[in-house]
Amino acid sequence: MSAAATRRLTTAQALVRFLAAQYTERDGVRRRLIAGTWGIFGHGNVAGIGQALVEYADVMPYHQGRNEQAMVHAAVGHARHLNRLSAQAVTTSIGPGATNLVTGAALATINRLPVLLLPGDYFASHAADPLLQQLEHPTEADVSVNDTLRPVSRYFDRVTRPEALIASALQAMRVLTDPAETGAVTLALPQDVQAEAYDWPEEFFADRVWRVRRPAPDPVELAEAVRAVRTAGRPLIVAGGGVHHSEAEEALRALVDGTGIPVASTQAGKGALRHDHPADLGGIGHTGTTVADDLARTADLVIGVGTRYTDFTTASGTLFQHPDVRFLNVNITAFDAHKLAARTLVCDARTGLAALAEGLSGHRVDAAYESEYRTGKSRWDEVVQAAYRADDDNAVPTQTQVLGALDAVVGDEDVVINAAGSLPGDLHKLWRARSPRQYHLEYGYSCMGYEIPAALGVQQAAPGTPVWALVGDGTYLMNPTEIVTAVQENLPVKLLLVQNHGYASIGGLSESVGAERFGTAYRHRVADGTFTGAPLPVDLAANAASLGMEVLRAKTVRELREALRTARASDRPTCVHVETDPTPTAPAAEAWWDVPVAEVSARAAVPDARARYERAVADRRRHL
Repeated sequence: MSAAATRRLTTAQALVRFLAAQYTERDGVRRRLIAGTWGIFGHGNVAGIGQALVEYADVMPYHQGRNEQAMVHAAVGHARHLNRLSAQAVTTSIGPGATNLVTGAALATINRLPVLLLPGDYFASHAADPLLQQLEHPTEADVSVNDTLRPVSRYFDRVTRPEALIASALQAMRVLTDPAETGAVTLALPQDVQAEAYDWPEEFFADRVWRVRRPAPDPVELAEAVRAVRTAGRPLIVAGGGVHHSEAEEALRALVDGTGIPVASTQAGKGALRHDHPADLGGIGHTGTTVADDLARTADLVIGVGTRYTDFTTASGTLFQHPDVRFLNVNITAFDAHKLAARTLVCDARTGLAALAEGLSGHRVDAAYESEYRTGKSRWDEVVQAAYRADDDNAVPTQTQVLGALDAVVGDEDVVINAAGSLPGDLHKLWRARSPRQYHLEYGYSCMGYEIPAALGVQQAAPGTPVWALVGDGTYLMNPTEIVTAVQENLPVKLLLVQNHGYASIGGLSESVGAERFGTAYRHRVADGTFTGAPLPVDLAANAASLGMEVLRAKTVRELREALRTARASDRPTCVHVETDPTPTAPAAEAWWDVPVAEVSARAAVPDARARYERAVADRRRHL
């Protein structure tokens, strides 16, 4: 190969240049694939990827993180908001920096969201062996801590020679852009290889467009699906995250408007229909609405669109109780499409829904069925209003009244982010989603500490959009460090910090399964050894202020409303801190969730809990 056809760069420099030239394209819209790189530098990447990011700062934006797990969460939030058409990379040093990626990688892969991980690794030459932070394995010399990323990555490679990067980088891009395969992708980079020079072919750095496919359904499968819908008396659509990823919301609405089939949504799918659409029933499953779960129990055809059917959605296999219930799944991933022994349309959600709508032209569900679910929806709307309503503006708000105050402040364009604690259940039941991207719940992994860094990623993806991170005190304590990044980058995220002194949702669950709320409250230990003393004197608002946030303290419903309005109008990172009345005001669970209870115990709380468990588990069905 002639000298003119090559460029001499280090492996790290070549990788950064390559990443800067990658694009996605869907429906004629082109986006930068790797929009930026998050990084924390140590000896395992500072002289390689770190130096390369300095060298090519003009083509690869760099974001300084404070915690490696949080950087992955930020990248995932960015990718989700942009419907997986753009991603970010995350680079760390060898050792604890690399292992801190594992939780974020699992979250990305479980939620089918793209993120590129670039951890440092041991010397490929073993010249410095063992080096600082290297894991020495007595019988497997090629093992490093990065191998912990293998089971949570959709693609993994250790690049032990410069030229090996070419094939590996191309495979990495293929997986990141494949809607059926995407998730965390890991390229482990030995630190000596990062700094090693090589003569790279110029073609490696040419602009490359990865077209994101919209595969159509198989004609035979489509014909069977149309027959199944036409012969169903009580069909129900379960909208999952795939509706959003495919930008299939309009196709779903067209199908529903034409047929009258009602829609219930998973956590990832909420907002697929606007909340005030007559056929939108809200959430389904353990944290679902009464109307959605009642219809699910009597549905004779369940049409899953882009859903993984987690245990919360199926109520651990107890929800779909019609004796002749059948399933029809529209999913781009065959693995998910075949769940529950379903008829399948393995295709893009938007393409599949449009094909179904065409095949069902002229078909509509029975008018009595429409009247039934519309009446149920109206009744549930009254439940939401009651949960949101505060009769005394000078009282300490309950958690559902906090949501009511936020609901009154946000606009259609606002994004509300949450992941863990008691808030996901309340939000799934009660939140009135006004646009496809407003409701951002990470519930595939339900990872405490996701919300604040994810808000940064969403804010980067949607500058000018009000972005809210809703966290309880337990989640806040897990991962507040990216507040510093928000301040540094002047990302005006809004943090709604709900103080309820512990793990509220797990406390309630613990009590219901006979574990007596053990270890779930943030309180002083008392003489008998239990944590039942006074609440801990922790001031999380002061902590957020110490990290650079503007903090607004709200003690009453009135003060909360005012603080939320002020925060929404702010052009800098702002925290609204509110301590809530612990009185339960959310509607009770409408469906079961399988959390096994101790079969034997000497403590009085267990036998009744076990009896309830055995009655519930008897309703589980295997759909074959």
